[in-house]
Amino acid sequence: MMTATEQRQRLRAILAGSECRSPASVFDALSARVARSVGYELGILAGSVASNTTLAAPDLIVLTLTEFAEQIRRIQRASDLSLIVDADHGYGNALNVMRTVEECEHAGVSCLSIEDTDLPTPFGSGAERFISIAEGVGKMKAALAARRDPSLVIAGRTSAIRGEGIEGAVARLKAYAEAGVDCVFVVGLENLDQLATIRAATKLPVIVGSAPASITREQFAAHGGRVLLQGHQPTAAVVKTLTEVYSHLIGGGLPADLKPKLATAEQMDAVTRAADYKGWQQAFLR
Repeated sequence: MMTATEQRQRLRAILAGSECRSPASVFDALSARVARSVGYELGILAGSVASNTTLAAPDLIVLTLTEFAEQIRRIQRASDLSLIVDADHGYGNALNVMRTVEECEHAGVSCLSIEDTDLPTPFGSGAERFISIAEGVGKMKAALAARRDPSLVIAGRTSAIRGEGIEGAVARLKAYAEAGVDCVFVVGLENLDQLATIRAATKLPVIVGSAPASITREQFAAHGGRVLLQGHQPTAAVVKTLTEVYSHLIGGGLPADLKPKLATAEQMDAVTRAADYKGWQQAFLR
């Protein structure tokens, strides 16, 4: 297994390269192990996915930092993915951001993003709102000050394109770049021209959170995009499969009929490292 620093250095090499990579959306130890087994080097734990899978709750910032960090630890114990995490607004103000960085770094993440959305949703507000640029800069500086391993990547994130247009988003990302973040994370891109504008203003590698499906990874790469998220289909796939399997069984269906939907015993042994445990049993329990 790679050390946390080695995992972070691998991500930094990707950010410094010329290609655009997509991470596996993971949510627990088992999903991370499976993602790594098929060849992924990058993973992402989104705040929404953590809330969905830890609490069976929507993405409304009801998950606590402690719960989030503990889920990261479980994932990192099971794989050597270079894990990017969406740390939302840092669970509070700039001082809370420092605690968030401390916990996430200790848990083994390679990159965490801090966003400038006004979260949790303020009383009386239905629309997405954003904190001031000055407060956002304070959060980015706090995140950088709290970092202990210099290889840990701090990403300044905004979805302000949706509320303030590309001009507002660029102003925010430029300020975060000047504060010293390692890369910028943008959500809500509408076209490549917007990405080119962001890249020209910051010169930093870009993590793209959402964008039109018609844009290819190669096109993103040519405009400074180094990581492109592809959504969180694995979580939805698990919910669909569980629903189908449970419905089949409670309805009187035979377990044997489920065989085409199930991992083989060999696959389960591989993902749970059964051979390693058998070896340890023979070595240490005799």
